[in-house]
Amino acid sequence: MAVNTSPTTLDNVKDAAGGRFERARLFLSEVRNELKRVTWPSQKEVYATTVVVIATSVFFGLYLFALDSVLLALFQWILRKFGAA
Repeated sequence: MAVNTSPTTLDNVKDAAGGRFERARLFLSEVRNELKRVTWPSQKEVYATTVVVIATSVFFGLYLFALDSVLLALFQWILRKFGAA
């Protein structure tokens, strides 16, 4: 049975790259290549999702405010009912 003794691709990159600056340059080059493959949303999509996030935030903010007000009133009524000042 043969044992694979060849270094990994990462080891090859480290050996070939040399110093820190070469590795940093290689890293930034790979980042640039990855960002070219990204499918960026259109301005219309960004606008639509922003509106959804704002509307959802307003809805839940109002819902939690109403729930908090009702629970506060209920708690105060219970305290008055059982004689707390």
